[in-house]
Amino acid sequence: MRIDAAARSAGRDPSSVTLIAVSKTFPIEAVREAWQAGQRDFGENRVQEALQKIATSTDLSIRWHLVGHLQANKARKAAPAFASIQSVDSLELLQKLDRAAAEAGHGPDLLIQVDLAGEASKHGAPPAEVPRLLEAAAACRAARVVGLMTLPPVPESPDDARPWFRQLRDLRDGWRAAGVPAAMLRELSMGMSGDFEVAIQEGATMVRVGTAIFGGRDVER
Repeated sequence: MRIDAAARSAGRDPSSVTLIAVSKTFPIEAVREAWQAGQRDFGENRVQEALQKIATSTDLSIRWHLVGHLQANKARKAAPAFASIQSVDSLELLQKLDRAAAEAGHGPDLLIQVDLAGEASKHGAPPAEVPRLLEAAAACRAARVVGLMTLPPVPESPDDARPWFRQLRDLRDGWRAAGVPAAMLRELSMGMSGDFEVAIQEGATMVRVGTAIFGGRDVER
Protein backbone atom coordinates (compact mmCIF):
# COMPACT_ATOMS: atom_id res chain seq x y z
CA MET A 1 0.00 0.00 0.00
CA ARG A 2 1.34 3.42 -0.95
CA ILE A 3 0.61 4.97 2.44
CA ASP A 4 2.52 2.20 4.22
CA ALA A 5 5.49 2.57 1.89
CA ALA A 6 5.60 6.36 2.28
CA ALA A 7 5.42 6.11 6.06
CA ARG A 8 8.15 3.49 6.25
CA SER A 9 10.39 5.52 3.94
CA ALA A 10 10.24 8.29 6.53
CA GLY A 11 10.81 5.93 9.46
CA ARG A 12 7.19 6.25 10.60
CA ASP A 13 4.62 3.73 11.72
CA PRO A 14 2.00 3.44 8.94
CA SER A 15 -0.72 3.23 11.60
CA SER A 16 0.06 6.86 12.52
CA VAL A 17 -1.55 8.00 9.24
CA THR A 18 -5.33 8.13 8.79
CA LEU A 19 -6.66 7.83 5.26
CA ILE A 20 -9.72 10.00 4.67
CA ALA A 21 -11.59 8.92 1.53
CA VAL A 22 -13.00 12.13 0.05
CA SER A 23 -16.34 11.08 -1.34
CA LYS A 24 -17.64 14.47 -2.51
CA THR A 25 -19.83 14.20 -5.63
CA PHE A 26 -19.76 10.39 -5.49
CA PRO A 27 -22.97 8.51 -4.64
CA ILE A 28 -23.58 6.73 -1.36
CA GLU A 29 -23.13 3.44 -3.21
CA ALA A 30 -19.46 4.31 -3.72
CA VAL A 31 -19.13 5.03 -0.01
CA ARG A 32 -20.70 1.68 0.83
CA GLU A 33 -18.34 -0.12 -1.54
CA ALA A 34 -15.31 1.53 0.05
CA TRP A 35 -16.67 0.74 3.51
CA GLN A 36 -17.02 -2.92 2.55
CA ALA A 37 -13.34 -2.82 1.55
CA GLY A 38 -12.43 -1.64 5.05
CA GLN A 39 -12.45 2.16 4.77
CA ARG A 40 -13.93 3.93 7.83
CA ASP A 41 -13.06 7.65 7.49
CA PHE A 42 -14.82 9.66 4.78
CA GLY A 43 -14.56 13.33 3.87
CA GLU A 44 -17.11 15.68 2.35
CA ASN A 45 -16.81 19.28 1.16
CA ARG A 46 -20.39 20.47 1.50
CA VAL A 47 -22.63 20.20 4.52
CA GLN A 48 -25.85 19.49 2.64
CA GLU A 49 -24.39 16.72 0.50
CA ALA A 50 -22.79 15.20 3.58
CA LEU A 51 -26.00 15.28 5.61
CA GLN A 52 -27.80 13.34 2.87
CA LYS A 53 -25.10 10.66 2.86
CA ILE A 54 -24.98 10.51 6.64
CA ALA A 55 -28.75 10.01 6.77
CA THR A 56 -28.59 7.09 4.35
CA SER A 57 -25.63 5.32 5.95
CA THR A 58 -26.64 5.11 9.61
CA ASP A 59 -26.13 1.36 9.46
CA LEU A 60 -22.41 1.85 8.83
CA SER A 61 -19.78 2.80 11.41
CA ILE A 62 -18.33 5.80 9.57
CA ARG A 63 -16.28 8.73 10.87
CA TRP A 64 -17.39 11.68 8.75
CA HIS A 65 -14.98 14.59 8.22
CA LEU A 66 -15.92 17.97 6.81
CA VAL A 67 -12.91 19.00 4.74
CA GLY A 68 -14.38 21.86 2.71
CA HIS A 69 -14.95 25.49 3.63
CA LEU A 70 -17.65 26.04 6.24
CA GLN A 71 -19.61 29.27 6.53
CA ALA A 72 -20.28 30.36 10.08
CA ASN A 73 -24.04 30.37 9.46
CA LYS A 74 -23.91 26.60 8.88
CA ALA A 75 -22.13 25.81 12.14
CA ARG A 76 -25.34 24.70 13.85
CA LYS A 77 -25.94 22.03 11.20
CA ALA A 78 -22.33 20.92 10.95
CA ALA A 79 -21.30 20.67 14.59
CA PRO A 80 -23.51 17.69 15.55
CA ALA A 81 -23.07 15.86 12.23
CA PHE A 82 -19.33 15.36 11.88
CA ALA A 83 -16.68 13.57 13.90
CA SER A 84 -14.15 16.06 12.57
CA ILE A 85 -14.35 19.52 11.00
CA GLN A 86 -11.07 20.41 9.35
CA SER A 87 -11.73 23.89 8.00
CA VAL A 88 -11.91 26.19 11.02
CA ASP A 89 -10.50 29.51 9.85
CA SER A 90 -11.91 32.20 12.13
CA LEU A 91 -12.66 32.93 15.77
CA GLU A 92 -16.34 33.40 14.94
CA LEU A 93 -16.57 29.93 13.36
CA LEU A 94 -14.69 28.31 16.23
CA GLN A 95 -17.01 29.80 18.82
CA LYS A 96 -20.18 29.02 16.87
CA LEU A 97 -19.12 25.40 16.37
CA ASP A 98 -18.35 24.99 20.06
CA ARG A 99 -21.67 26.54 21.07
CA ALA A 100 -23.62 24.32 18.65
CA ALA A 101 -21.69 21.23 19.74
CA ALA A 102 -22.43 21.93 23.39
CA GLU A 103 -26.12 22.39 22.67
CA ALA A 104 -26.18 19.09 20.74
CA GLY A 105 -24.20 17.18 23.35
CA HIS A 106 -21.56 16.34 20.74
CA GLY A 107 -17.79 16.79 20.84
CA PRO A 108 -16.33 17.07 17.34
CA ASP A 109 -12.61 17.31 16.68
CA LEU A 110 -11.65 20.57 15.00
CA LEU A 111 -8.63 21.40 12.86
CA ILE A 112 -7.53 24.94 12.12
CA GLN A 113 -7.07 25.50 8.40
CA VAL A 114 -3.87 27.46 7.87
CA ASP A 115 -3.49 29.58 4.73
CA LEU A 116 0.20 29.40 3.89
CA ALA A 117 0.23 30.69 0.30
CA GLY A 118 -2.31 33.50 0.52
CA GLU A 119 -4.21 32.37 -2.57
CA ALA A 120 -7.39 34.37 -3.13
CA SER A 121 -9.26 31.22 -4.16
CA LYS A 122 -8.51 29.37 -0.92
CA HIS A 123 -9.64 29.78 2.67
CA GLY A 124 -7.75 29.53 5.92
CA ALA A 125 -6.33 31.60 8.75
CA PRO A 126 -2.99 33.31 8.16
CA PRO A 127 -0.24 31.83 10.35
CA ALA A 128 -0.09 35.01 12.43
CA GLU A 129 -3.75 34.51 13.44
CA VAL A 130 -3.43 30.88 14.49
CA PRO A 131 -2.05 31.47 18.02
CA ARG A 132 -5.14 33.57 18.80
CA LEU A 133 -7.39 30.73 17.64
CA LEU A 134 -5.44 28.18 19.66
CA GLU A 135 -5.73 30.37 22.75
CA ALA A 136 -9.49 30.68 22.24
CA ALA A 137 -9.77 26.93 21.68
CA ALA A 138 -8.55 26.30 25.21
CA ALA A 139 -11.86 27.72 26.43
CA CYS A 140 -14.07 25.49 24.26
CA ARG A 141 -16.68 23.54 26.20
CA ALA A 142 -17.50 20.75 23.75
CA ALA A 143 -15.51 20.92 20.52
CA ARG A 144 -11.80 20.10 20.68
CA VAL A 145 -9.07 21.59 18.50
CA VAL A 146 -6.72 18.71 17.74
CA GLY A 147 -4.51 19.97 14.92
CA LEU A 148 -3.92 21.86 11.72
CA MET A 149 -4.90 21.49 8.07
CA THR A 150 -3.57 23.14 4.94
CA LEU A 151 -4.41 23.17 1.25
CA PRO A 152 -1.30 24.30 -0.67
CA PRO A 153 -1.17 25.50 -4.27
CA VAL A 154 -1.78 22.72 -6.79
CA PRO A 155 1.71 21.35 -7.50
CA GLU A 156 3.07 20.57 -10.96
CA SER A 157 4.86 17.62 -9.40
CA PRO A 158 4.32 16.04 -5.97
CA ASP A 159 7.63 17.35 -4.67
CA ASP A 160 6.56 20.94 -5.38
CA ALA A 161 4.19 20.63 -2.42
CA ARG A 162 6.93 19.58 -0.01
CA PRO A 163 7.92 23.11 1.15
CA TRP A 164 4.30 23.87 2.10
CA PHE A 165 3.94 20.65 4.08
CA ARG A 166 7.26 21.25 5.79
CA GLN A 167 6.22 24.80 6.65
CA LEU A 168 3.05 23.61 8.38
CA ARG A 169 5.01 21.01 10.34
CA ASP A 170 7.58 23.64 11.38
CA LEU A 171 4.81 26.01 12.48
CA ARG A 172 3.27 23.20 14.53
CA ASP A 173 6.61 22.47 16.16
CA GLY A 174 7.15 26.15 16.93
CA TRP A 175 3.74 26.55 18.57
CA ARG A 176 4.34 23.42 20.63
CA ALA A 177 7.67 24.84 21.78
CA ALA A 178 5.89 28.07 22.70
CA GLY A 179 3.66 26.15 25.10
CA VAL A 180 0.57 25.16 23.12
CA PRO A 181 -0.62 21.82 24.55
CA ALA A 182 0.50 18.90 22.39
CA ALA A 183 -3.06 17.51 22.35
CA MET A 184 -4.21 20.58 20.41
CA LEU A 185 -1.57 20.01 17.73
CA ARG A 186 -1.42 16.25 17.36
CA GLU A 187 -2.94 16.11 13.85
CA LEU A 188 -1.51 17.45 10.59
CA SER A 189 -4.03 17.05 7.77
CA MET A 190 -2.19 17.63 4.53
CA GLY A 191 -1.81 15.88 1.20
CA MET A 192 -4.30 14.72 -1.41
CA SER A 193 -4.33 12.23 -4.29
CA GLY A 194 -1.44 13.84 -6.16
CA ASP A 195 0.94 14.47 -3.29
CA PHE A 196 -0.07 12.46 -0.22
CA GLU A 197 3.13 10.42 -0.18
CA VAL A 198 5.23 13.58 0.08
CA ALA A 199 2.88 14.86 2.80
CA ILE A 200 3.39 11.68 4.82
CA GLN A 201 7.15 12.01 4.47
CA GLU A 202 6.81 15.52 5.92
CA GLY A 203 4.70 14.45 8.89
CA ALA A 204 1.05 14.26 7.81
CA THR A 205 -1.14 12.29 10.19
CA MET A 206 -4.19 12.59 7.92
CA VAL A 207 -4.31 12.50 4.12
CA ARG A 208 -7.41 13.44 2.14
CA VAL A 209 -7.62 11.21 -0.94
CA GLY A 210 -10.49 11.20 -3.43
CA THR A 211 -9.72 10.46 -7.06
CA ALA A 212 -7.04 7.89 -6.23
CA ILE A 213 -9.78 5.88 -4.48
CA PHE A 214 -13.00 6.64 -6.36
CA GLY A 215 -11.67 7.66 -9.78
CA GLY A 216 -12.09 10.90 -11.70
CA ARG A 217 -15.03 13.20 -11.05
CA ASP A 218 -17.45 14.27 -13.74
CA VAL A 219 -18.11 17.46 -11.80
CA GLU A 220 -15.54 19.24 -9.65
CA ARG A 221 -16.89 21.41 -6.90
